[in-house]
Amino acid sequence: MSPAQTTPAPTRRHLTGIAQLSLPEIHHLLDLADSEIAVSRSRDKKKSALKGRTQINLFFEASTRTQSSFELAGKRLGADVMNMSVANSSVKKGETLVDTAMTLNAMRPDILVVRHHAAGAVALLAQKVDCSVVNAGDGAHEHPTQALLDALTIRRRKGRVAGLSVAICGDVLHSRVARSNILLLNALGAEVRVVGPSTLMPSGIEDMGVSVHRNMAEGLRDVDVVMMLRLQRERMEGAFVPSVREYFRHFGLDAEKLSLARPDALVMHPGPMNRGVEIASGIADGPQSVIEEQVEMGVAVRMAVMEWLAGNDGDNA
Repeated sequence: MSPAQTTPAPTRRHLTGIAQLSLPEIHHLLDLADSEIAVSRSRDKKKSALKGRTQINLFFEASTRTQSSFELAGKRLGADVMNMSVANSSVKKGETLVDTAMTLNAMRPDILVVRHHAAGAVALLAQKVDCSVVNAGDGAHEHPTQALLDALTIRRRKGRVAGLSVAICGDVLHSRVARSNILLLNALGAEVRVVGPSTLMPSGIEDMGVSVHRNMAEGLRDVDVVMMLRLQRERMEGAFVPSVREYFRHFGLDAEKLSLARPDALVMHPGPMNRGVEIASGIADGPQSVIEEQVEMGVAVRMAVMEWLAGNDGDNA
């Protein structure tokens, strides 16, 4: 079934979190993203689905990888893309988020891609503008397109997500990637484990339908996918780990720990990686790693999301 036939035009204007998506919508976005890969791999990397549309990337937090991915996605769909530098904007002069939303709304954009350090800020902004809003990460809340690209990577490599065992390891407490992945992987029928020290495990995480493991030996045994998380020291107030050396010894992914997973287990990381902290270089660059593939899937997924929200999926291929 082609992506255009899977589901009709979008039923919503925004993508602020995974929880808002129905299962048919999730499958449709993954199918559509799968078709976008051919565009990125072709010599002429252009579609006209968003021709004449304006996309503004509004990043209150620095993120070269995610911002450049959204920029490429928009340009490959034919949109006019503007990156707004918050460091040089009126926000630094005391303008509120609502004021910023009103100012941007007056510019008549069609798509607003937002990353913000505060959980819920993107949803608030979506209530104040007339265009579509895509959450590119809000605090420790959600990062929906990262979860979608991770699921697409797994599905392409394994042929399915349902029934697979996925271990999400490391700084779960501060990770919006972990939260979005837990929601999405559970919806797709995977068995999800979270692995990490007690100091980096959110209270009540079991309520999200995951099994909790306090050591890698237990958490990685026989899993199909090992998803490492970045140790987010910039979000930490106080000592969550004794030292990065101690952290790597117990929770960093090396050959010995990876051997506990299935022989064909995938190794993933949302990036940017701290080599020698969350993951050994030999593993990050090894045959089981799909980290580079995740980057490629990121452009495809973001193309799919923006095309879908614009109501043009399946057209102008």
